[in-house]
Amino acid sequence: MGDDSEWMKLPIDQKCEHKVWKARLNGYEEALKLFNRIEDEKSPEWGKYLGLLKKFVTDSNAVAQLKGLEAALAYIKNAHVAGKTSGEVVSGVVSKVFNQPKARAKELGSDICLMYMEIERAEVVQDELIKGLDNKNPKIVVTCIETLRKALSEFGSKIITLKPVVKVLPKQFESREKAVRDEAKLLAVEIYKWIRDALRPPLQGINSVQLKELEEEWVKLPTTAPKQSRFLRSQQALKAKFEQQQAAGGDEADGDNDDEPAPQVDPYELLEAVEILSKLPKDFYDKIEAKKWQERKEALEAVEILAKNPKLENGDFGDLVRALRKVIGKDANVMLVTLAAKCVAGLAAGLRKKFGTYAGHVVPTILEKFKEKKPQVVLALQEAIDAIFLTTTLQNISEDVLGVMENKNPSIKQQASLFLARSFCHCTQATLPKSMLKAFCPAFLKQVNDSAPEVRDAAYEALGTAMKVVGEKAVNPFLADLDKLKLDKVRIAISISIIVINISVFSLSSIYSMSLSLLGGPPKKGKPASAPSAKGKKCPETKEFVETELSIEVCEERSAAVLPASCMQLLDSANWKERLASMEEFQKAVEQMDKSEMPCQALVRMLAKKPGWKETNFQVMQMKLHIVGLIAQKGSFSKTSAFVVLDGLVDKIGDVKCGGKAKEGLTATAEACSLPWTAEQVVSMVFAQKNPKNQAETLNWLANAMKEFGFAGINVKGFINNVKTALGATNPAVRTAAITLLGVMYLYMGAPLRMFFEDEKPALLKQIDDEFEKMQGQSPPTAFRGAKKGGAEEDGEEADEQEEDGGGAPDVMDLLPRTDISDKITQDMVDKIGDKNWKIRKEGLDEVAAVISEAKFIQPSIGELPMALKGRLNDSNKILVQQTLTILQQIAVAMGPALKQHVKNLGMPIITVLGDGKTNVRAAAMTTLQAWVEQTGMKDWLEGEDLSEELKRENPFLRQEVLGWLAEKLPTMRTVPSDLMLCVPYLYSCLEDRNGDVRKKAQDALPIFMMHLGYEKMLKATGKLKPASKEPVSALLEKARAVMPAKLAPPPGKAGAAKSISGGAPAAKSALYLVMMLFLCFLSCSDVSVLSCKPPHFSPLSRCQGVLGKKALVTKATAKDEEDRSGVIFILVPNGKEQRIKEEKGLKVLKWNFQTPRDEYVDQLKTQMSTCFARWLQDELFHASDFQRQVKAIGVMGERMEDELEGTVSCLDLILKWFTLRFFETNSTVLMKVLEYLKLLFPTLSRENYHLNEYEASSFIPYLILKVGESKDVVRKDVRAILTMLCKVYPASKVFPFLMDGTKSKNSKQRAECLEELGCLIENYGMNVCQPTPAKSLKEIAVHIGDRDNSVRNAALNTVLAVYNVCGDQVYKLIGNLSEKEMSMLEERVKRSAKKTPAAAPPSARQAAERERPQREHPSNPNATFMRKPAQQPQEDVPNKLNQARAQNAIREHSHPSIPKEFQLDLDMIENDHTRVSELPDLVQHKLDELLEPITMPEPKIRSVSPHFDDLHNSTASTINFVISQVASGDINTSIQALAQIDEVLRQEDKAEAMSGHIDQFLIATFMQLRLIYNTHMADDRLDKKDIFKLYSCIIGNMLSLFSMESLARESSMGVLKDLMHGLITLMLDARVEDIEDGQQLIRSVNLLVVRVLEKSDQTNILSALLVLLQDSLTTSSGSPMFSELVMKCLWRMIRFLPETINSINLDRILLDVHNFMKVFPKEKLKQLKSDVPHRTLKTLLHTLCKLTGAKILDHMSMIENKNDSELEAHLRRVVKHSGNFSGMKSDRGTEKGQDDRMSKAKVSDILSEIFKKIGSKENTKEGLTELYEYKQNYSDADLEPFLRNTSQFFQSYVERGLRMIESEREGKGRIQPSSTGTNPERLKWNSTQKFKLPLNGEEMKPAVYYERLKILRQRQGLENNSRVSLMLITLQEEGDSGLMRPITSLLSKPSVASSTDMLQSKLSQLKESRESHFQQEQSHSHSPTRCSSPSANLDDLKKRLERIKSNRQ
Repeated sequence: MGDDSEWMKLPIDQKCEHKVWKARLNGYEEALKLFNRIEDEKSPEWGKYLGLLKKFVTDSNAVAQLKGLEAALAYIKNAHVAGKTSGEVVSGVVSKVFNQPKARAKELGSDICLMYMEIERAEVVQDELIKGLDNKNPKIVVTCIETLRKALSEFGSKIITLKPVVKVLPKQFESREKAVRDEAKLLAVEIYKWIRDALRPPLQGINSVQLKELEEEWVKLPTTAPKQSRFLRSQQALKAKFEQQQAAGGDEADGDNDDEPAPQVDPYELLEAVEILSKLPKDFYDKIEAKKWQERKEALEAVEILAKNPKLENGDFGDLVRALRKVIGKDANVMLVTLAAKCVAGLAAGLRKKFGTYAGHVVPTILEKFKEKKPQVVLALQEAIDAIFLTTTLQNISEDVLGVMENKNPSIKQQASLFLARSFCHCTQATLPKSMLKAFCPAFLKQVNDSAPEVRDAAYEALGTAMKVVGEKAVNPFLADLDKLKLDKVRIAISISIIVINISVFSLSSIYSMSLSLLGGPPKKGKPASAPSAKGKKCPETKEFVETELSIEVCEERSAAVLPASCMQLLDSANWKERLASMEEFQKAVEQMDKSEMPCQALVRMLAKKPGWKETNFQVMQMKLHIVGLIAQKGSFSKTSAFVVLDGLVDKIGDVKCGGKAKEGLTATAEACSLPWTAEQVVSMVFAQKNPKNQAETLNWLANAMKEFGFAGINVKGFINNVKTALGATNPAVRTAAITLLGVMYLYMGAPLRMFFEDEKPALLKQIDDEFEKMQGQSPPTAFRGAKKGGAEEDGEEADEQEEDGGGAPDVMDLLPRTDISDKITQDMVDKIGDKNWKIRKEGLDEVAAVISEAKFIQPSIGELPMALKGRLNDSNKILVQQTLTILQQIAVAMGPALKQHVKNLGMPIITVLGDGKTNVRAAAMTTLQAWVEQTGMKDWLEGEDLSEELKRENPFLRQEVLGWLAEKLPTMRTVPSDLMLCVPYLYSCLEDRNGDVRKKAQDALPIFMMHLGYEKMLKATGKLKPASKEPVSALLEKARAVMPAKLAPPPGKAGAAKSISGGAPAAKSALYLVMMLFLCFLSCSDVSVLSCKPPHFSPLSRCQGVLGKKALVTKATAKDEEDRSGVIFILVPNGKEQRIKEEKGLKVLKWNFQTPRDEYVDQLKTQMSTCFARWLQDELFHASDFQRQVKAIGVMGERMEDELEGTVSCLDLILKWFTLRFFETNSTVLMKVLEYLKLLFPTLSRENYHLNEYEASSFIPYLILKVGESKDVVRKDVRAILTMLCKVYPASKVFPFLMDGTKSKNSKQRAECLEELGCLIENYGMNVCQPTPAKSLKEIAVHIGDRDNSVRNAALNTVLAVYNVCGDQVYKLIGNLSEKEMSMLEERVKRSAKKTPAAAPPSARQAAERERPQREHPSNPNATFMRKPAQQPQEDVPNKLNQARAQNAIREHSHPSIPKEFQLDLDMIENDHTRVSELPDLVQHKLDELLEPITMPEPKIRSVSPHFDDLHNSTASTINFVISQVASGDINTSIQALAQIDEVLRQEDKAEAMSGHIDQFLIATFMQLRLIYNTHMADDRLDKKDIFKLYSCIIGNMLSLFSMESLARESSMGVLKDLMHGLITLMLDARVEDIEDGQQLIRSVNLLVVRVLEKSDQTNILSALLVLLQDSLTTSSGSPMFSELVMKCLWRMIRFLPETINSINLDRILLDVHNFMKVFPKEKLKQLKSDVPHRTLKTLLHTLCKLTGAKILDHMSMIENKNDSELEAHLRRVVKHSGNFSGMKSDRGTEKGQDDRMSKAKVSDILSEIFKKIGSKENTKEGLTELYEYKQNYSDADLEPFLRNTSQFFQSYVERGLRMIESEREGKGRIQPSSTGTNPERLKWNSTQKFKLPLNGEEMKPAVYYERLKILRQRQGLENNSRVSLMLITLQEEGDSGLMRPITSLLSKPSVASSTDMLQSKLSQLKESRESHFQQEQSHSHSPTRCSSPSANLDDLKKRLERIKSNRQ
């Protein structure tokens, strides 16, 4: 029972982990009660049990475990933090509970698992249960399966992820244990309830008996879908609804259809992908080409077996698909065609969307093969093409299908229509847009009239299906020409068509359709290229102000309401002067009207009132026209109003006096109603007249208006007709104006414009050509009018309009009206072209040429003409071949870019003609080919195998022409299709061709091919060559590699955008200037460096940024790209990144650490990316053969970075990992694109205040540093720029170790660059970045000074020099021992940098280092070089503010390397613009008015840390580390902002604790900054001293805040305190501080800070630090004597505090420090010092310690190794012996004191306090001394020591002398007699063991007289009156001590009289020493007031000395 009584008293949590099971049982019981009793789920009580919960469930005692399980269940149910324990608790349940024999334990364990699922931890629980299925104990397996089944039954398939469960289910059916198999069967039945038939495929491999049993059970299941019965905490709304349904009754609940449908599961997703490419027979590709059909069959059968796998793993199936396509298209054996079709169908079904890449290659072949009539072949082909359709989109294959629908073979046409009908079944309205119907319906209508009934029926079926999908309304417009009988057949087809979506929700088509409907945009986005013209006409109408026509009475009424009465009356006056006055009033009224109240139509009708536009007086008419322009500009001017005025404006446009005003009115009208409409009306009106003057001026106005408004929306065809009329005019002015207008139109339309005028007379045509030549090479001007309308457009339309305004031939070609000539290409004409008689064939060709010439511009639908012309290219009559080529040239020009769809069927035959034997035919073919390529571009010609098939022909003419053509065209391409690789084998064969011209052309083309494909790929392709051919071809490849041209840079951004940026419009310049000035103000106010700007040329990065969200990177994306890629590219997975970090830490996946990436790393990355990257993006990123795909993918990521920033951050680790893989590749294009993206990424992350975590940084930075040693300069520069940006999102101190590792590389360039970057980090962030310690880092860096490589040596020297610039001579200690040669190199480098510093205005050490190493600039532009250029000298005529900005730019340029140059300011541009004042605002000044008030800190100007930051980091430690690292920054503003953030934390008590653990780090950074200011900033004359003062203020304010909190202050270590005190004392002694405004005030603040540090720090640490600091200062010969004296002053104050602090001091450590001090300075050496103060200080310290501790002090020498050899022990023993007797005397004296003395102690204290306050006051000091003297006389035994011990020696001496003087006065003595012995009178001793005694032998003296004389002498000697001595002596006092006077802490106040007297005594003492040493060291002696002696010398002797000195100096 005794034991029980012990644990019964323990708290509950301790009972729960007691070793006695009864105690634990009792603890669990009490915990259960407690858990049920706590109501607040967020109570802190829950946290106590967080770590115990696993012990609850894994208790070794079964009884206790049962109770523990109950308690754990209650905890999980009620505690908010329970979710954190899910993993470990469920793991414990699985391993320790599920194997228990008790059913109750298993039940509780299962309940715990389900409860975890309820609190949103289902994923973790499911993972642990699935792991449990692998356990060897069948009991555990059974219970795990049972729990999974319960979870699925209660929570449903939405919560339980079925894919991993289904994956392991078949294995359970193979178990030996019947219980496991039975439970697996029950689980399978439960799963079937939720996903139905989707479960069948994964279970096909189990035992047939088991499968049959399952089938029987499945049949018994109800057909209704199950419902979720248990809900998550986040599903409370669903839970309430479910309960209501249950309460309403089961039937009603079942009939409720409002519930969300159960998620449908695709069987495909439950399957495991199978990799089949590696399983192909090794000789497959040989067999598939074999001549024996049996061998080909064997190869296909092997593929068929593999393709039957329902899910295939992705890979490069290109070769396999091409082989199968070749069999389908060319094999004569129909059985093999059937087999190949089945293989293609299997591949498409197994790969699904991944097969879409190959769809375009296979579909045309299958469609052509439908000519086969055998049913088995057709059926196989149908299955194949249907499977392929599901992997792609209708848009992608539409051209191929439309091509075969014109085929003559009825079977092909029939099957094409049937295929479309089946495809439409899978479409929706979104995936079958109107544009597709527009393309297909005409083809169907032709087939409806076909002679073959099966073709007609197929067309009806396709039309009916389309109508059922999109509705009759969408299709009916295309069926207008159908007669009723045919329309009825279409409607019959509607009724019998079946839409697949309604059949089976499990079908692939369903998911496909749903996904397309989600991904596809509105149909508007898919509109054809010709849409802009329509849009240009419609947009203004949709936005315009519509107004009905008003009657004249209404107009008069409305006008009278807004116009003066006199104006209305005089409008139609007969007197022109009255009409003029009326117009003037009219104008004033209009100018004063608001837009909302202006009745435009009424006003213009009043102007048109008689006499109206027939006004005869030109002055009145001018006024009227001007008012029209005002109304159009200011009011809501409608087209109704415009109709009223246009007639008058046109009528007066040719008038000499009024024409100008008329043109202004027309321009205003065009701006209000759009130029296209206004121009159309004006031109029709003017040509209806016969006034040539008006016609000419109208055309001139229109030409100018086009330049101002742009060409958008202009009705070209209408204008052409009017221009032709003008060209035929008899008046030459009209013709000239028309030609001028054509010249302007040529700017926008280009060469196609001339086609409209080919029929004109030669003379006129020559004039037109001359005008076009003038415009040749000019670009259309930027439109600046019509902005009002443009602003109203939608974003997408606005982008289109900008393109139109920018104008280019391809865009304008789309605007041209095109004629559909398909109805003119009659069957008779086609038959003529194919006739046997060449004359008839020629006649047919002539007719075609005539049709095309007449139409000018044609639509791409040209009927059967392509096939007819294709036949004529092979004509035996070469004249007809040439005529056909001429027609094809005509078609190219007439059809324009739409010609692309005819490249395959009509363009490729042109290439065949290049093999003709006749030169003139080949020349004509080449001309035709060039004309086609000009319209289509090269891409379509290179795609597919067609070009390689042409090269395969062994025709020397063809080969040399084609290779020459490719060599000419390929260099102009930025990217090429991957199919170009198919031409390489034939290129190699051309290299060995017998024809020399072919070989030469092949050799010329070889480098061009290599430029796009890469050397490695082409070298690999030589592996298929014969051995005899391989060697010569490889040699040629090596030669070609040497002359390979550089690839074109990525395309720039939009032309329109570039033009608008570089345009010279005044408005744009003005706006740019305003933005720049605002930005300048922002920079100045936020303390950001002002940077220079060069805006006209943007980097690729800025271009990428400029078009974000506007347009895809590839402007001519296919319809497939637009549809498939319209969704997000990054999928947000909750806690996805955290899970990946957890998995890597738990070694569940490979750690991202390798020398070279192995395949398993790539596979792992693919797996991780598959869950959070869009599928198409991942496919592009990992594309095996075409690196351009990767480049495009990176471009898309860059474009969408801003829009999907959250997704980018969530996937950042994966993005960076993918980039690391690219670092190991040799493709420079991808590498540059990666670096470009990174230069955009890191500034964006920095703006969002995102910081990389350790996981992201460690998996990326080491590999980035590898590229810093790249051989290419541009790569190295970019990497350096990225490293600089990286420090904005990852602490520089953590980047430092990575760079240190980089210095160990074998690559000398990498070593050199890493060393350079280390130097930059040290310069920018101070020594605080050196990790793990500066000493260790510097030693490793210094090793490289002896490197063999010169660049490495220089880099190492530069880095060490950077350290020297920061910390001075201390660098020699840090770098350790160097060889003599290396040390001499370093010293020489330091000297050289010092010599380059001008004497007059010495720059900072940093600039000297910059000139020493010119390769180390951190540019503002990441693309710029890293040359650190010295500041340029400003010119004299430059304004001062700009000079300052440039100077700051030069100094701080390296501090902000991540700011791109396009965001910097061009000071030259601002400076040259003298129309504006570019004043830089002054910085805010901070003054410290009151010393004891807290320092005012500047508000942080950078944004606060993102609220998501802590989610991405485990604690705030990373944030604090990052901010602290910036405290030591070389940039003043960065440091100030960091200090402001820390001060904000320190000032809030609830947040200040966050700094705990970071105090040393913060103090080190602060000390580094103080040292940087002292060594660098203060020496730099170009820096504003106000900035330095502000930085000092922030540092001191932070320190005061920190040391006001004792808990934090005590965390500071001894070494850090030593450095801090060193910095503060150095600051107080810095003479340059006085030059700063309020510098003395700053010293006062430092004084107060020193007091705080001494009081609040750990007393052991600070005392130890002061002792070590004193030792160092005495050791260093170059140190200032004042430094040592101030350190000793601090020690004296610590000694006075010892009685209060002795108990908190570690005496062992203090004695060890004293011991070390005495070893360095033995007694003899100490006495040899110039001053005895150090000796006295040490003795006083030891004496005080002995007095306070007695003999026990000898027991605290445990840390001293050799006590016997130590002087300290002997000294302590002497002091202890003496203090023992002394303390005995004191105790005796103490016993004599009576009780009354103790009772009156408080009263005495009050009296003395008042007296000392008077002494400390300037006005009452004499009165106070008198009262003190009288008090001493009355109370001779009064102890003054408590009141004087905390005061300075000056004050003590002053009181002593004052009392002596009063005593002498009262005794009546006139002089102070010298003592008979000649010794100095006794000094006052301020300690408790000695009473205050006054010498009685003094006499009155007047020190002021002698002080003045001394002052004169000192000036003659050249000695300044160093007031600093008096200022620097710290008045170290106890704050708040009521018993003391107010200490003299104000270091800015003038010295008191007492201080002046002390100065006199000090100087007299120094002069005495000076005389004795014959003035040899008169300027080197210390001025310390501590050395002054009491003024007890004979004044007569003093006078004699002064006289002697005076005579000697004279």
